[in-house]
Amino acid sequence: MALLITDDCINCDVCEPECPNDAISLGAEIYEIDPAKCTECVGHFDTPQCREVCPVDCIPVNPAYVESPEQLRLKYVALMKQKGITV
Repeated sequence: MALLITDDCINCDVCEPECPNDAISLGAEIYEIDPAKCTECVGHFDTPQCREVCPVDCIPVNPAYVESPEQLRLKYVALMKQKGITV
């Protein structure tokens, strides 16, 4: 499942640099997560790093993008392949 940043976001800027997939960017009002790039840090870390650093706990699972751990792993492999990195 991809993650989602809610309206509780305070634009503190700590999540964006923590994302290993560059899935987080500043939207019109708050930070946003690109579900095509979000692997919940599968392949990089044991836990989603954005959630680890978020001071207001505003990053739940995005119910519109339900994915199994295996699907997240396959997405991670595909993203790394696009970057020319073999995993």
